[in-house]
This record gives sequence, C-alpha cells and structure tokens, in this order.
Amino acid sequence: MRLIIVCLLWFNFSCNFFPSDKEDITDNEKALIEMEQTDIAFSEYSRMNGMHNAFLHYIVDDGVLLQPNTAPIIGADAIQVISSMNDSSLQLTWIPSGGEVASSGDMGYTFGTFLLKSDSLTVKEGSYVTIWKKQNDGKWKFVLEKHD
Repeated sequence: MRLIIVCLLWFNFSCNFFPSDKEDITDNEKALIEMEQTDIAFSEYSRMNGMHNAFLHYIVDDGVLLQPNTAPIIGADAIQVISSMNDSSLQLTWIPSGGEVASSGDMGYTFGTFLLKSDSLTVKEGSYVTIWKKQNDGKWKFVLEKHD
C-alpha cells in the first residue's frame, strides 16, 4: 500500500513539476511541424491524385518552378506548365529530410529526396527543395519548388 501511495505522489509531483511536451513547443516549432506535415501531405496528394493535381493544389498563384536547363517558370506560366503535364503513367513522391521556418513563422523551406516512377519502374530519383509561405487562411502553399 505504501508503495502505491509513493508512486501516486511521485506521479502527481512529476506531472506538476515537469511541463508537458505541448507546453515546451514554441510557435516557431509548431509552424515547422505544420509546414513539414504539409510537405508530407503534398507528396501523399501526388501519390493519390497525380503530380499534376498535387502541384496545382499546393502552388500559390505567383509560384515559381525551377526545372533543369530552363529559365524559372513563374506564376500563370508555371500553372500552365503544371496543367499541361501528362502524368497518367508517372508517380512522383518524396520524403522531407528537414527544413526551417523563419522567426516570423510564415515562411520556410523543406528539403529531402524524391522518387519518380513510371509503371512501378524508377525513372529518376534525386533531391528537392520547396519554399513555403503560410497563407492568410493558415494553410501552407509553395512559392518555389525545385527537383534535381
């Protein structure tokens, strides 16, 4: 019985003395987690709905695409390029390795590795970086995206 009372007292003390994980996290860390979760959701959206639909869903109106051997593709031109993609036999997925958010909590970047497959065969793999901006509605959308 004494052991149970001691354990209960220790548990009560530890719960009150040590803050919970949720209390330890800063607003900036919350923003980073939200942004990284958005990047993961973006990849999942691409896997489930095609990269064409995913990029249209997550790009801001004046977003920039950086592609090899071409000038930056900006805004309406970027959306037109995305809209013209034929991804019926392609699947693009990626995994973020890290990222950072500005101290303001409204801009940041993620980076990681991607895999482009065609009918279950790997076509290309490499690294990517995505620059994100938090929108007025609290959602993150990308302003610049580059796969290498």
